[in-house]
Amino acid sequence: MGVVRIVRRYPVIIATIVVAIVVVVLSATGAAAAAKWLSIAFVSVVIAWTVLGMIRDVMRGHVGLDILAVIAMVATLAVGEHLASLVIVLMLSGGEALEDYASRRAKRELTALLDRSPQRAHVLVHPNDPSSAESQDADVDDVRVDDVLLVRPSEIVPVDGVLVAGGGSFDESSLTGESMPVSRTVGDEVLSGSVNGSQAVRVRVIRRAADSQYQQVVALVRSAQESRAPMVRLADRFAIPFTLVSLVIAGAAWAISGTPVRFAEVLVLATPCPLLIAAPVAFLGGLSRTARAGVIVKGGQVLEQLARVRSAAFDKTGTLTLGAPRLVGVHPESGFDADELLTLAASAEEYSTHVLAAGIHSAAVERGLVLRPATAASEQATNGVTAIIDSHTVVVGKSAFVAQIAPETERAEIGPGQAAAYVAIDGAFAGVLVLADAVRPESAAVVGWLRRTGVERLAMLTGDARSTAHSIAERVGIDEVHAELLPAEKVALAGGMQPRPVMMVGDGVNDAPVLAAADVGVAMGARGSTAAGEAADAVVLKDSLTNLADAIAISRHTLQVAYVAIGIGIALSIGLMLVATTGVIPAIVGAFVQEGVDLATILYALRALRAPVADLQTPAVDGAAIEASSHSAG
Repeated sequence: MGVVRIVRRYPVIIATIVVAIVVVVLSATGAAAAAKWLSIAFVSVVIAWTVLGMIRDVMRGHVGLDILAVIAMVATLAVGEHLASLVIVLMLSGGEALEDYASRRAKRELTALLDRSPQRAHVLVHPNDPSSAESQDADVDDVRVDDVLLVRPSEIVPVDGVLVAGGGSFDESSLTGESMPVSRTVGDEVLSGSVNGSQAVRVRVIRRAADSQYQQVVALVRSAQESRAPMVRLADRFAIPFTLVSLVIAGAAWAISGTPVRFAEVLVLATPCPLLIAAPVAFLGGLSRTARAGVIVKGGQVLEQLARVRSAAFDKTGTLTLGAPRLVGVHPESGFDADELLTLAASAEEYSTHVLAAGIHSAAVERGLVLRPATAASEQATNGVTAIIDSHTVVVGKSAFVAQIAPETERAEIGPGQAAAYVAIDGAFAGVLVLADAVRPESAAVVGWLRRTGVERLAMLTGDARSTAHSIAERVGIDEVHAELLPAEKVALAGGMQPRPVMMVGDGVNDAPVLAAADVGVAMGARGSTAAGEAADAVVLKDSLTNLADAIAISRHTLQVAYVAIGIGIALSIGLMLVATTGVIPAIVGAFVQEGVDLATILYALRALRAPVADLQTPAVDGAAIEASSHSAG
């Protein structure tokens, strides 16, 4: 099977080797004429096939380097170097084989994602019976929202869902890059692609397969794999100059020596494999390295643009900030304890759907407070919640709502971007909880790194209030702020930014237009919308801007490696051509020497797989500190 696979993958190499052996045998047995015509026939077919490919490329507006290979093959046939012409064919096809090997090596991290994509799911037959584990296997694409799935130990979660029974640890490294397992309990969301730990769990489906996190990542990876790296075109920019220089050197060697053989000997060393192979291998390596760093980049063109970014614009909510309100202040009234106030408020907020409820609940849990069950609870939508907890009547909500129970309630003075939850206990105003969308701990470090490493213009484009936007921008180190924007205004501002290329980073549905319009659109994909991920050119899988900085550092290294690899190929080829003008390198030897040049450029291009990540030195902003005070909120 292995031999058959090799023959199917590399038919030209196998055919060339077979023809070369037959030619050698015929020459050794005195059938030189037959050897000559066999070589001419075979190489002519290769030349015709190559020329057809060149014509197709020219019709697509792409002028490449294949003309040098064609001239070298024609020249060796014309001067009677038939075996050398076969070696050139072998060299060209061998170069493709080397590129194929290097490409598969470079794409290993990308293909690993595709290979482990979930295909089947265990759908419970009796989802409401905790004692029944009877299940039916179904194709993952046939799983519907609200189905309950059984996920066995060490299995991959097939679609996004919420835990309804069981709990434990999940390995989310393929999604977020986080190497440590994360704990999940009943009610927590689990993402497709994460690996269950040692306990079987039941998961209620909340998204179909096509909309689930892992399948979205797989779609991005497939798009990245199928893209053609623009550095191939960049290498082609050298095609005409390199071709002219090669022909001048070869022509001069012929004129000085007086023999056309010298022309062929020089052109054998001018074959363009290093230029054709080095750039795509480097870019595939870069794409693989960014995937390993937690960022899916949709193709080589995006990688090149990331490397060249000179302006960067950021959305605020969910991008520079965490995107969810967090408790930043506990202000109890006289006679009330801060921890008791937070405990009762968080216990009541368990029965609320308000956006601030999760932040209050999370803060209480993080501080180790034990929440208490309510004997009765009711919510007035958008206003607040009332609950009976340990015989206490606890009211949490807007100031006007709480004032109906406790008339002495006073509005608190809060800062830009903050929100307040007012609390009354047993009819008395008990205090205020202040929440804010906290700055990401790494935001200031990433902004500082971008500024230090050549990004000339940094701006915030947000629809939030001006005072809030300026407050966050000051904390992360951004001077240019555009606030209270509509999506169309964001698109116009990003389109007019200079210098270019412009990178836009966002996470929500409202960011999709500006992500699509920017030179490089980057979506925070760990919790971002599907629309943003589809519109973006790159998706950050882990909920951290640090990975974005890593992707930019990797792209810059990749671009540098590609340029140097091209330079190595050109320098070695021209140097060898100059040596060949003296006649010391026979055509057949030169063809084999050029294989060494190919290998050198490929090995150097694979350095992109070891690209370093960003060195973030700027102190991070602590955006999650909780202030607990005992003074009045009034």
